[in-house]
Amino acid sequence: AGLVKFDFLGLRTLTIIDWALEMINARRAKTGLEPIDIAAIPLDDKKSFDMLQRSETTAVFQLESRGMKDLIKRLKPDCFEDMIALVALFRPGPLQSGMVDNFIDRKHGREEISYPDIQWQHESLKPVLEPTYGIILYQEQVMQIAQVLAGYTLGGADMLRRAMGKKNPVEMAKQRGGFEDGAKARGIDGELSVKIFDLVEKFAGYGFNKSHSAAYALVSYQTLWLKAHYPAEFMAAVMTADMDNTDKVVGLVDECWRMGLKILPPDINSGLYHFHVNDDGEIVYGIGAIKGVGEGPIEAIIEARNSGEQGYFKDLFDLCARSDIKKLNRRILEKLIMSGA
Repeated sequence: AGLVKFDFLGLRTLTIIDWALEMINARRAKTGLEPIDIAAIPLDDKKSFDMLQRSETTAVFQLESRGMKDLIKRLKPDCFEDMIALVALFRPGPLQSGMVDNFIDRKHGREEISYPDIQWQHESLKPVLEPTYGIILYQEQVMQIAQVLAGYTLGGADMLRRAMGKKNPVEMAKQRGGFEDGAKARGIDGELSVKIFDLVEKFAGYGFNKSHSAAYALVSYQTLWLKAHYPAEFMAAVMTADMDNTDKVVGLVDECWRMGLKILPPDINSGLYHFHVNDDGEIVYGIGAIKGVGEGPIEAIIEARNSGEQGYFKDLFDLCARSDIKKLNRRILEKLIMSGA
C-alpha cells in the first residue's frame, strides 16, 4: 500500500556503552575534561588494535566467543576494514568453504592477491576487491563486479545478486548470457567473463551484506575502544548488564583480575544498585548483583545513607534504625550479611 516498513532491533550492547559513558563522563567532568563522544573516536586506535590482536576480547561485542578469538589470532586484524571482514567471515558458510583460509593467507602474504583468481582476473576489479584482498566476501561486491565488468545498472546488479542467492537454473542461465554480453560490449574476452561469472556465483552463496557487517563492526570497535581506554568503567557496565546471571558475573570478575582491575566487595556504605567506579578508579560491586536483594531494599539503604548528616552506617543496628524496616526484612538482611556487605 506504499507504506515504508521499519525494523527496529534492540541491542543490549548499546545500553552497556551508554552506562560506561555515563561513568566516564561524570569522572571527566570532575577534572574539567570534555565528555567523550563515542561517535567521534578514531577508528585507527593502536591501543585498541593491539588488544584485539592479543584476542583479549572478553565482553567485546561479537568478538568474545572461543571460535572468534581463534579466528582473530589467525587473522590479526589491524584496521577497521579487517574488523568488518571479521564479522562477515565468522559464519558457517565462509568457515567451511576455505574462503577464510584464503583471506588470511592473502592478508599475510602467504598467497598471491588476485582479483579475484590468479588465472581469471581483470584489473578493473581491483578497486572493488582490494579491501578484501581479492576475496569476494560481500553482497555489495557481487553487485559492483556486475556493474564494472558487465555494465549492469544498480537495479540489474541487485537482481543478479538475488538470482545467485536463490540459485534458480533458468534465471541463472539468463543472467549468465546477460553478463557475457555486457562484458563483451566492454571489450572483455568471453571466456574470461564466463569464468569470473562462475567465481562470483560460487562466492555469492557465502556473501554477507557489508552494511550489516560494518554496523556490527562499529559497535564491536566502540566496545573494544572503551575496554582499551576505560577498562574499569566498561567492565562495570558489562557486569551491571549481566548482574542477574551469577555465573557470568564470576567470569567477568576473573577477567577484571586478569586486566589488573581492583574490585571492591559489596558494601552498604559505598555500593549502589549497579556496579560503578569510585574516584580511585576501583570497581565497586553492585549490591543489585547479590541474589535475593531487590532494587527496593537497595534504594531504601541508599536513601537512608544519603539523608541527614549521619552518612555511613556504623553497624547493623544503625542500618535498621535509619532505614525503612518495611523494605529491609530479615531475609534481605541475612543476604546482605552473607555477602559481606
